[in-house]
Amino acid sequence: MKKLFLILILFPLIMTAQTKRPITVEDLWAMKRIDQIVLSPDGKTIAFSVTSYNMEENKGKTEIYLVNIDGSDLHQLNNSEKSESDPRFSPDGKRISYIENDQVVSCNLDGSDAKQLTDIYTGVSDFKWSNDGNKLLITSSVYADCPNQDCNKKKDDEKKAEKYDARIITHLMFRHWNEWLNNKRSHLFLFDIASKQLVDLNYLMHNDVPPLDLGSANDFNFSPDDKEIAYTMNPNTVVANSTNNDIFTVSINDVKPDSKIPAKKISASPGNDNEPVYSPDGKYIAFASMLVPGHESDKQCLVLYDRSTGKINNLTEKFDRSVAEIIWSPDSRYIYFTANNEIYNSIYKTDIKTKKVSVLLKEHSNGDISISPDGKTIYFKQQRAELPYEIFAMNNDGSNVHQITFLNKELLSKLELNPVETFWSTGAGGRKIESILMKPPFFDPAKKYPMIFLIHGGPQDNWQDEFHYRWNLELFASKGYVVVAPNPTGSTGYGQKFTNDISGDWGGKVYVDLMKACDYAIKTYKFIDPKNTFAAGASFGGYMIDWLEGHTSRFNAVVSHDGVFNTVSMWGTTEELWFPNWEFKGTPFTNRALYDKWNPERFIQNAKTPMLIVEGAHDYRVPEEQAFQLFTSLQTLGVESKFLYFNNEFHFVVKPQDAKLWWNTIFDWFQKHKK
Repeated sequence: MKKLFLILILFPLIMTAQTKRPITVEDLWAMKRIDQIVLSPDGKTIAFSVTSYNMEENKGKTEIYLVNIDGSDLHQLNNSEKSESDPRFSPDGKRISYIENDQVVSCNLDGSDAKQLTDIYTGVSDFKWSNDGNKLLITSSVYADCPNQDCNKKKDDEKKAEKYDARIITHLMFRHWNEWLNNKRSHLFLFDIASKQLVDLNYLMHNDVPPLDLGSANDFNFSPDDKEIAYTMNPNTVVANSTNNDIFTVSINDVKPDSKIPAKKISASPGNDNEPVYSPDGKYIAFASMLVPGHESDKQCLVLYDRSTGKINNLTEKFDRSVAEIIWSPDSRYIYFTANNEIYNSIYKTDIKTKKVSVLLKEHSNGDISISPDGKTIYFKQQRAELPYEIFAMNNDGSNVHQITFLNKELLSKLELNPVETFWSTGAGGRKIESILMKPPFFDPAKKYPMIFLIHGGPQDNWQDEFHYRWNLELFASKGYVVVAPNPTGSTGYGQKFTNDISGDWGGKVYVDLMKACDYAIKTYKFIDPKNTFAAGASFGGYMIDWLEGHTSRFNAVVSHDGVFNTVSMWGTTEELWFPNWEFKGTPFTNRALYDKWNPERFIQNAKTPMLIVEGAHDYRVPEEQAFQLFTSLQTLGVESKFLYFNNEFHFVVKPQDAKLWWNTIFDWFQKHKK
């Protein structure tokens, strides 16, 4: 009788556990993805964009949602068939604007009275409101020498009428990430809402605003009194070998149509400066600044430009993390910012007078920070390995962290997901290396599990406690694998020296760190099956897989996604030349020895491990010729190899059906090589 009673008590718990299941590729793409979040001027409402994907239709749609700051009254702004993104409240808070069909549209907070504010031939990429609500700052891709939209249309029509299909290229850079630049540049425009006048603030400049790369999501702003505009631009003629983004200001009084508008450079560093944000009292412009030219992963400091004296003050000179997002407190006394911090993206606060930096929220991956009008509450989005981005809030001292939205609650309740664990191992030179450990669903410590060893890209990047939509730790673990993801030399979040030490040493300390982390995991965690270990990586992670191929045969099988195989030919085919120039301390014709030293191609004759190679046709960062050379080499050597080539992807796999094929191919590859 007691046994029956015990069974009846435990039955609901048993049934609940059994109803959960491992995450699938379809689940990953069924998650609602929160993008931008913005707080209304009165601090009562949050607007945010949400992208949802349809696996069968192989496409996504972005919509605008509103929610009260207490989490109540969550609803969609419009029930439109069109995608709507980039929500912005009007300065008076009475209306909300967004981008639809590449134009700015404004409507009431209930979605009524929708009006298209812009009708610009070249379209709108991004926009900001002036504080008086009379003007917009707009970015759009145009021909630099065109004084108006009619000129842009005429040039496009002439291009379409050409009988040949070819390009005439006269300068670097001519393509970027996944697109050909086609002689157009992103320019910043001032748009008057009443008169519809559109003025190109960068007229006749063959430079991009915001810059093509190394900028931020907040690279242009009005001053509080609307008399000045600050923006980020790389002024160099050849940006392919320059990281010299600078901060410029323009006086509204100097803005005249069809004329070159004088701009004042206020940044002083030869490195990357970006994200100019005015203080609410108008006294300062805060921005992020790197000191070292050519080094895209130099420490990004928080600096303060005094608008009255022109002096620049480094607020985080003694803070050994790299500053990312920046916002001001309403009283202009404090600046809040985010920064990579070990496996987290943490939220910090600094006093602009004392330069004291305090961490408010260390754990998980946090971003899109904003602050209430009274300065008491910080709103942000947060993700972790078992939770896609949701909107959170906390007090300005880091207390009372609480979740506001629960968009994926129903789906998540059906999935067996585990939080990340970490361990530290000893790497090259005795340095401590942190790794993430992800256990499979329904983990049983008495069992033996195969291991997937993941190597991150960058190399100046890190594995984080995040719900990644491409390299998702939960999904890698879902088929019964233990996942180990180390942050070796070169990773961000562990101090600038740790990050810098990868440059010029691509196959050195980082290789030792990785192999020792792998050995430590297998030795320490008895549930890892040493006879069934696999490895995968993308970009620099792909490079390291290619390097492993010539230096170890410890893994059953490996996956190289968009990896650098030949450092010399990579230099001649990639687009951002500053990157290899810095990482290999020159060009192949000025420092060939270092390129050769760390070139996986030189050691491919030692290859033995079965390899799956993945490449996208439109990857201009690590171009397809790298994968072609690698696959040809392995096939010629008789090493078992397979090539997954995407005709319409780039450095990332971003289409639902392509991603499904990607995951299934990787799992099949590992399954095939299990012992």
